[in-house]
This record gives sequence, C-alpha cells and structure tokens, in this order.
Amino acid sequence: MEFFDFGTIFFLIAAVVIFFQLRNVLGRRTGNERPPFDPYTAGRNGSRKEQGANGENVVSLPRRKGAAEPDQIYADIDKVAKPGTELNKGMRAIRDADPSFAPKSFVDGAKMAYEMIVMAFADGDRRTLKNLLSREVYEGFVSAIDEREKRKEKIESSFVGIDDMTIIAAEMKGSEAHVTLRIVSELISATRDSAGEVIDGDPETVAEVKDVWTFARDTRSRDPNWKLVATEAED
Repeated sequence: MEFFDFGTIFFLIAAVVIFFQLRNVLGRRTGNERPPFDPYTAGRNGSRKEQGANGENVVSLPRRKGAAEPDQIYADIDKVAKPGTELNKGMRAIRDADPSFAPKSFVDGAKMAYEMIVMAFADGDRRTLKNLLSREVYEGFVSAIDEREKRKEKIESSFVGIDDMTIIAAEMKGSEAHVTLRIVSELISATRDSAGEVIDGDPETVAEVKDVWTFARDTRSRDPNWKLVATEAED
C-alpha cells in the first residue's frame, strides 16, 4: 500500500473544498436566470424590441436614410455666425421656417438683385423694380424717378462690382423672414441736367458706396423670391 505524502494530501483536501464552494455558488437557482439562448426567438423578438434599463420594452426606430445629424442641420449657418449669437439664432429660425434657406446661396442671389436694382433705378426701369421691391420701397423709388424725369435729369451709371456683402441681421416676423445685409460696392455714377451738365457725381471716378439693405420673404408663400423691404446708406 502506497502512502501519500503530506503535500499530496493537502492538495486533495483543497480541491474538494473548492469544488463544494463552486457548487454552492454556481449550482443554485435564484429564479432570475436568463433562459438559454435561442437564435430563432432572438431573431424574431430582438429585431423589434430591446430591454430598457428598467426592464421595459424599448422600440428601436431606424434612422431615416439620409437624415442629417442635429449638429449638421445648421453647420453652414454656424460657419457664418457664431452659435448662440442673435444673428445665428435668427438664421436658424429662418432655416426652421424655410429649410431651403442657406446663407451662401442667399448672399449670391442678393448680389445679383443688388446690381439689378441699382441699374434699374438709374435707367428708370420701373418694371424690373416692381418685381424686386416691396410695395413701400417701390413707391419710394418710383417717386424719386418721377421727380428726376420732371426735372429732365438723367443718371449715367456703370456698375463696377461688389467688394463685400455680409449678413448682419436675421429674424422671423410672423411668417416673414427678414435678412439685413451690409453692402460695399463700387460704382461710377453721374447725374446730368437738361443741358447735359454734370450736377452730381463724376462720370470718370469710381466711387465706393456703402448700403444697408433688408430683404424679406413670406415663408408660407410658394414664391421663392425675396424682395427688398428697406434701404439706408451707411455713413
């Protein structure tokens, strides 16, 4: 008969103790065990619902394909105006009312409108002005043209270009979106009297002109065009 040395006996006793401890911990049922994994059941139920933190069923809705992240919706506006400023808030409000509104596209369109309005006023082109101006502004422009024609004065004007056009204010007034621009342009302009004498301006000098114009559009209207609703010269 072989005898075990002390070390062998010690390890045998330790193994038996560990076995019973594991059995006591792992072998008991508490009633909270999860059922065995069933790939078919998981495929049917897991695709529709997930368990929330409190055991409640949470329906996972798929993200709409092509939907922009919240931070991306106003990304182009945030590049133009610092988030949190009144200007940024105003443009965001316009975007909410009119998803097609984009600062860069708006400024590009305003540049074309500015040149058309300036030249139409110089030429006395009432038809073009009527399409681009609000009723109040149109009446003011036409009144000035009428007075000029009564005095038999003529404006000779040449549009050189726009040095800068910046959005300085934006807001919603009811359903109307209002955007104000600071404009710095270059223009050659001279007014001649009935005798052909220059009474204002210089036909050979490029002058810098600074204006503050406000355009508006009813966001409920199907008409996508903006109209000039206010003008003032910047000193």
